[in-house]
Order: sequence, then structure tokens, then C-alpha cells
Amino acid sequence: MDYIVEGFKNSIQMLLTFDKDIYEIILLSLKVSCIATFISSILMIPLGVYTGINDFKFKSLFSRLVYTGMSIPSVIVGLVISIILTRNGPLGFLNLMYTPSVMIIAQSILISPLILGLTYNLSKSRGKYIKEIGITLGANKLQIVTLIIRELKEEILINIITAFSRAISEVGAVMVVGGNIKGYTRVMTTSIAMYNSMGDYSMAIALGIVLLLISFIINNITYNYSMED
Repeated sequence: MDYIVEGFKNSIQMLLTFDKDIYEIILLSLKVSCIATFISSILMIPLGVYTGINDFKFKSLFSRLVYTGMSIPSVIVGLVISIILTRNGPLGFLNLMYTPSVMIIAQSILISPLILGLTYNLSKSRGKYIKEIGITLGANKLQIVTLIIRELKEEILINIITAFSRAISEVGAVMVVGGNIKGYTRVMTTSIAMYNSMGDYSMAIALGIVLLLISFIINNITYNYSMED
């Protein structure tokens, strides 16, 4: 029990003294997850709105595939990407394996179905009324999608925050494609797993505290927006 207390004290000291190794890991984690969330949001939110308000062939199959993708294990995403981008893979010539870039790709692919599914479901339930108003005002398809995004921006922001929380807390995909290389591809989740197995509880606890703080902030923002609604 004493070593846990000592580890907690050391972790607090590391955070307060701005330990270089810890904050490099934190900044890389935030960078990778923020960029991945931004890319996925830009692509998936308009697609989610468009598919949610329009009827098309195989829409039922489309929704099932999207909902399945929302719960796909992150390690499977990492495995598929590594097979494609490994040296002998079809895109191995890009030399992206074990870089921050491939970690961003992995997280983007992982959370894209989540943003798409949440936006699709939101637009399907609330977007059609807004679409009818847009048609009455003479808006084209692009203007209607833009109008729905603007009118549902609070809910969509909550969806983005939810996706970001999954991105920054996942470990499987970034471990497989990033390799957990010190000073280059080591993020908070992979570091916690590694330091725990090494018995370095000070570093693991320090990074765990930061993850908990990020989780608290995310949930607090989501709660505040929900209360406003």
C-alpha cells in the first residue's frame, strides 16, 4: 500500500513540475485526437445529415452497417490499417507505419462511424422538419444540409465531444499502428499500459489523472449543453 501512496505523491509532483516526458505524451495525445476528430467531423457530419434526411435504396442496410461500425473494436481497426500499410502491404511504400500520421488515420477511421451514426440518427429524427422549412424557402440540397447543421449545432457539438472522448481514451489501434515509440508515438493510453506492466506507477498514475481530468471536462461540457436544451 505504501508504494501506491508514494507513486501518487510522485505523480502529483511530476505534473506540478511540468515533467518533460509526461507533457510530451499529453500534448501528442491531444494533437492526434483533436486532428482525428476534426477530420472525421468535417467528412461525416454533412454525410450523416444528408443520409438522415433523405430516403435511398438500401438505407436500412446502410444504417445497420453504420451502427455496427460505431462499436467496432479499436484493435481491429489497427490490424486492418497495419496490414494495408505494412512494408509488404499495398500501401507500404507510403512509409506511414509507426508515425503520428498513421495514428491520426487510425483514430479518424475508428470514430468516423460514431460521428456518422450519431449525426445520422439525429438528422433522421429532427432534420426532416428543418428540411421541409428549407424547401419552402427555396433552398437547394447543400443549403438544406448547412441549415440543418446550423440548427442542430448544439447536439452535433455533443456528438463531436463524444467522438473525441473515444479517440483520446482508446488504446488498441494506436498501439498496433504507432508502436508506442518514446518521444514519437507514445500517447497517454499506451503509456499507462506500458508503465503499469513495468511497475512504474508514478508515471501511470500521473497520466491517469490527466485522462480523468480530460474526461471530467468533456462530461461537464456535455452536461452543460444538455441542461441548456
